[in-house]
Amino acid sequence: MNETAVCSINAVRALAAVSPDEVRRLFIRKDRLEEFAPLCKRLAELKRPYKICDDEEIERLCKTPHHQGIAAMIAEKHAPPLTREDLDEWDSSGALGVILHDVGNEFNFGAIVRQAAFFEARYVVISELDEAARLSTAAYRAAQGGMQYVTLRSVHRTEAFLKDAEKRLLTIGAEHRARRRIRDLGGIIAGRQLELGRRPGIALVVGNEERGLPEPVKAHCSALLRIPGSGFIESLNVAQAAALFCHEIFES
Repeated sequence: MNETAVCSINAVRALAAVSPDEVRRLFIRKDRLEEFAPLCKRLAELKRPYKICDDEEIERLCKTPHHQGIAAMIAEKHAPPLTREDLDEWDSSGALGVILHDVGNEFNFGAIVRQAAFFEARYVVISELDEAARLSTAAYRAAQGGMQYVTLRSVHRTEAFLKDAEKRLLTIGAEHRARRRIRDLGGIIAGRQLELGRRPGIALVVGNEERGLPEPVKAHCSALLRIPGSGFIESLNVAQAAALFCHEIFES
């Protein structure tokens, strides 16, 4: 039916708070009814069904046992293309956005969206060529409600977008072999802010945790920074790395 199941308490809670009218159908365990009574009432007003179910029925709908007793069915979604107006607003507002280049799987995608929302990143941008970064049930569950609090956009090719965006935004590439460290980030942002007379819009670019960022993408980053570690493990999971960078930018 071209639908996506949004499951888990936090994901459905955020959906009910921000976009309740997106819910087409609701499947809910009896013990969750009290918390989600306002959503059920809204569905009744819209003449849309909700059904009290057991865990097994909800699991069949979600195709996962990690549903926490609730599943909201919404229309299947795709991230719309990033527009010139988006880029203008990103630049003028000094917002943070995260660019995902071949992040590997939908769980990483969802986890990065969760961290982006937590650290007030306004945009999450995916490549149309990255089949793993999908707005799937798993991604919504990993995002824990974050999908409702970021603006999701897509670009055709990361390097082509960065070639244009680097003229407007401070583009920071997460690169585990870079010379400079993440602690240099505050100084880089301060330098651009002094140059512009305002806080710059920032694009954090993260890539595949095995292959990193390809050379054409790195070529259009204002700076490449690494997270120093013991050296026993070459790099962090991409979602963990994104969280550290987002925190550093948030604190700056």
